[in-house]
Amino acid sequence: MIEIISESLEKTENIGKAIASKLSGTEIIALFGELGAGKTALTRGICQGLNIKDNVCSPTFAIVNEYSGKYKVYHFDMYRVKGIDDLSSTGYFDCLTTGILIIEWSENIKEFLPDDAIKVTIKYSGVENKRMLIFEGVEGIDV
Repeated sequence: MIEIISESLEKTENIGKAIASKLSGTEIIALFGELGAGKTALTRGICQGLNIKDNVCSPTFAIVNEYSGKYKVYHFDMYRVKGIDDLSSTGYFDCLTTGILIIEWSENIKEFLPDDAIKVTIKYSGVENKRMLIFEGVEGIDV
């Protein structure tokens, strides 16, 4: 487990870039955290690190945004997913081996995450813009 403190949006994005340098193209990155914790900022940094030039935004209403860069990235929002039928309708199972999946609100699909998923929990620290990022399943992040 790795714990990193971020004190700004820019630092959170830089942490995402560091994660991107460790990826091989088929990882599942499960993001956990409250509304506004920084899940999309971390995703934006990962995408920047993968040379994705698109505007990366939360897929709240679209459920999934697809980006292409060094690897294909599927950015999911599982906030409204309430079971296997909802999950199946998102295309999640079809994407599992075709690119990197970054999943916001992974709390809602924990039982469907692969054992080797990279898990990232983002917690508020009580200080504005300061976050604790806790990583499981990824080693040697240099930020």
